[in-house]
Amino acid sequence: MILILQEHVHAGTPAFVAIMEYLARRPGVSVRVQEIKGAQQTLTELYLIGDTATLDREEIADLPGVEQVVRVSREYRILGRHQDDFRPSGFEYNGVAFSQDSFELFPGLCAVDNREHVDRTFAALAAQGLRCARMGAYKPRTSPYAFQGHGAACLPFVFESAGRHGVRVIAMEITHEKHIQEINDALSAVGQPTGVMLQVGTRNTQNFELLKAIGRQQEFPVLLKRGFGISLEESLNAAEYLASEGNQRVVFCLRGVKSSLGDPHRNLVDFAHVPVVKRLTRMPVGVDPSHSVGRRDRGPDGIEDIHHAAAQGVIAGANLVLVDFHPAPAKALVDGPQALTLEELPLFVEDMQIAREAYLKRRAAHERARLPAQETALADTES
Repeated sequence: MILILQEHVHAGTPAFVAIMEYLARRPGVSVRVQEIKGAQQTLTELYLIGDTATLDREEIADLPGVEQVVRVSREYRILGRHQDDFRPSGFEYNGVAFSQDSFELFPGLCAVDNREHVDRTFAALAAQGLRCARMGAYKPRTSPYAFQGHGAACLPFVFESAGRHGVRVIAMEITHEKHIQEINDALSAVGQPTGVMLQVGTRNTQNFELLKAIGRQQEFPVLLKRGFGISLEESLNAAEYLASEGNQRVVFCLRGVKSSLGDPHRNLVDFAHVPVVKRLTRMPVGVDPSHSVGRRDRGPDGIEDIHHAAAQGVIAGANLVLVDFHPAPAKALVDGPQALTLEELPLFVEDMQIAREAYLKRRAAHERARLPAQETALADTES
């Protein structure tokens, strides 16, 4: 059960103390306090764990200071979509809104290689009016001898260039708790010119101590990749780990799963799960066609598989597309064969706009089709 408190009720206020005293008298029930920081205010939510079936929902709803009571109906207590749950979906960060209705493109370098390529990439994004990017400083690799990123050394010039070109949010994977502080320090040192969305890569989806550390910090939102060798449910529980530690600003990203059934693509594309995740949770949902497809093959229709995969996700309702671009893919230090070129960025942007418009038209058509049925049901109820 979730208790959403009124905006003036928080730890230390008389109403909060009275609510906690009431709950303390209920055996078998423990309480976890969460503060949800929004752009204008901070709200307090109480998560009741244990024998909540014996609690009287109406009695609790009548307590002074309680705004709403939500009976948890799914395993994902915090991020899940529950019956009679009217909490907002999404969040705003550094002037960019992320929700199940928003749409953003995150093109960029899978791995930062040099200052020139970073600057050229951000300039190309700015020319297309884009305000978000992917940019890898820390790279977990299968081989211990492969390039694993420049790490903290590249952060100052990446952030400075992003700010100069108006890029507001950078999705950046981290692999260790210390990277959070390195990113925070680098942003502060150059005057906070941009923002960072911490990315949890597919290999770290079950690195529970890292998830807890990322969840405890409130400065940065999180983009969590689905694990490539685990079930969707296990990956959604990884997102719940983040929220259970306090950070509910989470975007869930589908990136394909390991299976030879997906050959010749790098992974089996799982973008049909976009509406599934949106139905089960309140998280915005992204797709990563580059790491799903992993190669630049072109079909007889003249359209590359990466474009097709991205469009599949967008036309299913994806709110974010994370995609590899590079000024010179042949010189890329990581995943060059799958990177699109900056000259191809305008076409990709146009293609995704077409897919997004198609999704919105599909959604509107289905809404129109539901209206007669809803009106008939209402008439039957009134009669």
